Amino acid sequence: MTKVLIPILGKEVAPRFDLALEVFIVEFDSKWKVVSSKNVILPESSGEEMCSLILKENVDIVLTNGIEDEYYNYLKWKKVKVIDNVMDNIENALAFLIREERRYE
Repeated sequence: MTKVLIPILGKEVAPRFDLALEVFIVEFDSKWKVVSSKNVILPESSGEEMCSLILKENVDIVLTNGIEDEYYNYLKWKKVKVIDNVMDNIENALAFLIREERRYE
């Protein structure tokens, strides 16, 4: 199982990780089929709160558009894979991730 979190704004990847008020979390099985998904509304935008949610939810991969080095390095230290500079809608971002991950199987 692989759990992915995307900070979102509407149906798009949010411009900034630490300013997002909503996230999309999706869990995939070993063949990259969706097992579950949910949207989570955050009470406030905060990089620290986002990192806390990522760890609490046992997220494996974060897809984001822009992320500050402080949060990027913290998540990498916690063994969370961070893919940044993703500027697209949620559907295309996930399709990109699946293509990339399958290349290394």
